[in-house]
Amino acid sequence: MTIKRYGIEGGTGTGGQHLPFSRAVEAGGWLKVSGQTPMRNGEVVEGGIVEQSHIAIENCLEIMKEAGYGLEHVVHVTVVLTDARYFQSFNNVFKEIFGQHPPARICAVADLVVDCKVEVDVTCYKAQ
Repeated sequence: MTIKRYGIEGGTGTGGQHLPFSRAVEAGGWLKVSGQTPMRNGEVVEGGIVEQSHIAIENCLEIMKEAGYGLEHVVHVTVVLTDARYFQSFNNVFKEIFGQHPPARICAVADLVVDCKVEVDVTCYKAQ
């Protein structure tokens, strides 16, 4: 089985710090996308939970597209919110994006190491 890593050079986090992990890893038809926050150009995009949710998911979708995967390939999503009150608003964004291809999901509330409201990762599968 071949393992392909996307973004092995590492990304840029807040304050320009080097991120020492791959954006995604593909093996045996599976693609695991690392947790994405509402960041652009290494900085958190300010905004409410709806805007931040869109950006975090869009960041996942961009990485998936680079690897040749689409919404129809998403089998599981992990969501971390920093406040339980964001749950319904996040669900609205989730339904808007994944409506036709609803994956399995877990959603938890926890502190994040980045000062934002949400982090999202996805697991995809595409038969080889």
